Amino acid sequence: MRVIFMGTPDFSVPALRAVAAAHEIVAVYTQPPRAAGRGQQARRSSVHVAAEGLGLPVRHPARLRDPDDQAAFAALEADVAVVVAYGLILPQPVLDAPRLGCVNIHASILPRWRGAAPIHRAIMAGDAETGVAIMQMEAGLDTGAVLAEARTSIGAEETTADLHDRLAQMGAELVVDVLDRLPLVPVPQPNAGVTYAAKIDKAEARIDWTRPAAEVDGQIRGLSPFPGAWCEIAGERVKLLRSRRVNGTAPAGDVIAGFTVACGDGAVQILEAQRAGKRPMAADELLRGWDLPARLD
Repeated sequence: MRVIFMGTPDFSVPALRAVAAAHEIVAVYTQPPRAAGRGQQARRSSVHVAAEGLGLPVRHPARLRDPDDQAAFAALEADVAVVVAYGLILPQPVLDAPRLGCVNIHASILPRWRGAAPIHRAIMAGDAETGVAIMQMEAGLDTGAVLAEARTSIGAEETTADLHDRLAQMGAELVVDVLDRLPLVPVPQPNAGVTYAAKIDKAEARIDWTRPAAEVDGQIRGLSPFPGAWCEIAGERVKLLRSRRVNGTAPAGDVIAGFTVACGDGAVQILEAQRAGKRPMAADELLRGWDLPARLD
C-alpha cells in the first residue's frame, strides 16, 4: 500500500523501518528540527534521521492546519497513514485524506492510559501488564476504535527505558500485521476503565520515603531515565535509576544496609544511581569510597 508515516522520537523508528520494509512509504512527516544542546544547533528528529537513511522523502511542517499543507498531504493519495508519537494534533481534513484513514500505535491497552505518558504511568501505577494498541484515529484524545492489540507483562525491575524499547518493537510488528489485513472491523473502546496518562512533570521526581515501598519503587523505575527520580544525600541531589522492592522495617528514610532504604511500608534496594556530574553507576560501584549517611532526605 501507499503509506504516509508520521512520527518523531526514538519510539517511532522501529515502526518506520518495519513499514518501509513491507509497503511503499510515499512521505514521512515529522516535527521540525529543534534547537538543542549547548550550542543550540538545529537537531533533526530521530525519525527524520532514520527516514533520510532509508532514502525516504521527509516533510516537517510546523503545523497541519494550513490549507496548503492539508492539500499537499491529500495530494499524496495515500491508502493509509501510520502515526506513532508524531506530536501534532491531526485536523479532520488530514484524518480523512487517506483512503483507509489514519492508524495510530499507542503504548498501552486502551482505554487504560490514554494520553502523553502511558509507559511511565503504567510502571508508576504498579500495573502488572501493558502492551500496544493499533487504533483507528479520530478527533478525540486516543478515543478511536481498536484494530488490534498485543499484551505483555511488566517485569518487576523493568524501567520506562526498558519497556519503551520492547513496546516500540511490539508496535512495529503489530502495525505491519494490521496493514497487511486492512480493512479490519474496529472494536470501539469500552466506556469503563478509562485512565489518562498525564505528561510527566519534573515536580513528581523527588522521592518521599514515607510513601509505601511499592510506590517509591514504581516512581524510580517509571521515571528512569528521564527525568529521573531523586533524593538528597548529604546535600547532594542523586538520581535513582533502578530499584527493587525488598523486605525491611525501619523508620522511613533510614539506610538499612548498603543502598537499601526503608520506606513507609517495606523497603527499596537501589540498584543503579547517578551522582551530580557523574555517569550512571551500579550501586556497588557507586558505594566504593562513598559512605552513605544513616538517613536520606
